[in-house]
Amino acid sequence: MTIKERYESAKAVYQEIGVDTDNAMEILKKIPVSMHCWQGDDVIGFDRKGGLTGGIQTTGNYPGKAQTPEELLADMEEAMTLIPGAKKINIHASYAVFEDGEWADRDALEPKHFKRWVEFARKHNLGLDFNPTFFSHPKAENSTLTSPDEEIRKFWIRHGQACIRISQYFAQQTGIPCVMNIWIPDGFKDYPADRLGPRARYKASLDEILAVPYDKSKVYVCVESKVFGIGLEAYTAGSAEFTMNYAAIKEGCIPLMDNGHYHPTEMVSDKISSMLLFHDKIALHVTRPMRWDSDHVVLLDDETKEIAKEIVRNDAIERVFIALDYFDAGINRIGAWVTGMRNMQKALLYALLQPKKKLKELQDTMQFTELMMWQEELKTYPFGDVWDYYCESENVPVKGSWFDEVKRYETEVLSRR
Repeated sequence: MTIKERYESAKAVYQEIGVDTDNAMEILKKIPVSMHCWQGDDVIGFDRKGGLTGGIQTTGNYPGKAQTPEELLADMEEAMTLIPGAKKINIHASYAVFEDGEWADRDALEPKHFKRWVEFARKHNLGLDFNPTFFSHPKAENSTLTSPDEEIRKFWIRHGQACIRISQYFAQQTGIPCVMNIWIPDGFKDYPADRLGPRARYKASLDEILAVPYDKSKVYVCVESKVFGIGLEAYTAGSAEFTMNYAAIKEGCIPLMDNGHYHPTEMVSDKISSMLLFHDKIALHVTRPMRWDSDHVVLLDDETKEIAKEIVRNDAIERVFIALDYFDAGINRIGAWVTGMRNMQKALLYALLQPKKKLKELQDTMQFTELMMWQEELKTYPFGDVWDYYCESENVPVKGSWFDEVKRYETEVLSRR
């Protein structure tokens, strides 16, 4: 059977339970997933030399890492040819591109330092998302927005303000709103004597950053929480309680949940519905924690599917910003991008193919045995045939054939670096 014939068969199967596969694919192709640039060079960036610091670590030394803006953009362009659907690009401030010998420290970054990214985005009709970079910098060795050293704290406040201006530039140039996410690696390795002071300084710093005039319909500023980090095992200033409360009271600020930033028994999929009741919009960084925030490549696992189902069945597609956040230096970096991006889109399609009205009715009428039966039976419905047809209709390779192109690119490009 051809891909089209298998799709028509699958379409009929789903029609029997009231699911329109054509409509599901039309919705899916319009849901943007933000692809993180830092997978391509192991989170190194272009604004300074040296390794990662600030609670972040990559492992592995697979050959072919991007080392220049040209190489990173080429690698991202290659990956996108293998990924269906709508996409955005997510950038850290450390990926500023300086030309003609110019350099600016992070508190002095300007839109012009990201002109190359705007040109790339406009070439591919993409939106851009942005992240201030509060790590891998001499002034971030101890703390940033929570620092008791006023000079250090003011430096990072200026950085956050500069990033808001850059985010607005992105939105104006692309015509697509920019999600700007603030995460800081501030905390303590051992038990602190004062928990309130750093958080009070963090709150004051955020207030100053958000006081910068900007168009709140074009720039969505997020605050991201974390439970702990390397060297921050005892205390993290930007905890879930801090960021959720700050976003709840601060106009123009929304919460961002990274599903690697919680206790291993906590599930972000379970948190989404609660957050949607109190926030018009929320943001996600989808990753795969393995025992801790280890940022493994996103798989089509149970939690990824549950996250997608919560977005879809709560009619929140327009309210949830989806971005990926992982970095694996031990495998082919193009393959890592493509695998994670395709899996996030697979999860969204899987969710769109659920008979959500029927399942909700079974729950509300307390028909739990039948509900369990349907939830299990749907796992073996011909979702893969719909996905294959979707890929074909989006002019990207079907099934594992995309990896042939990854191997060709590695042989002809990556291996020569």
